[in-house]
Amino acid sequence: MTTVHPGSRRPLVIVLSGPSGVGKDATIAKIREIGVRFHYVVTTTTRERRPGEVDGVDYYFLKKKDFQKKIAQDEFLEYAEVYSNFYGVPKNEVRQALDRGEDVIIKVDVQGAATLKKKIPDAVFIFLLTPSMGDLIDRIKARNADSEIAVKARMLKAEDELKCLPLFDYCVVNIKDDLDRTAEAVKGIIRTEKHRVKPRVIKI
Repeated sequence: MTTVHPGSRRPLVIVLSGPSGVGKDATIAKIREIGVRFHYVVTTTTRERRPGEVDGVDYYFLKKKDFQKKIAQDEFLEYAEVYSNFYGVPKNEVRQALDRGEDVIIKVDVQGAATLKKKIPDAVFIFLLTPSMGDLIDRIKARNADSEIAVKARMLKAEDELKCLPLFDYCVVNIKDDLDRTAEAVKGIIRTEKHRVKPRVIKI
């Protein structure tokens, strides 16, 4: 039997979630910028590509029929339909990164995080939120990517998502214009998890 010592460097799966517009992408970019090493799992989606987005970097963009084919072949660790578009987490990409000994960060919406909590309960679940709902509304509107109806739908959804906080291990407030503090908070969580007496064991 293999003995795992405290402070073991077992690779972690970090699930970063939160309402739409909270700053998940910006947080992940800043975490990398401050020197945290990890493999970021690129999500597959059927939504249209936005200006400036790069296939294979921001998302893997697929037609719905191709996405459904991958569902049939059990290629997603988790998938869901969000605002009439499908999003999925490629299973093999997570496995391969863990096999290389790399920590993995998965960005999903709250619905996806709830599904992953059942499939990989030993992952580290972090809920990202804004200081207030008013702040979140301002951020969503500032993106200029959604209609007024879509903005209202996202706000109603965000209110429901906040009720899911008990599913998460940590909560980090992403304060506007202070992304460094947000990234440092996530970095601190990862550092703490690396020194657990009983390391998390991820099974995919």
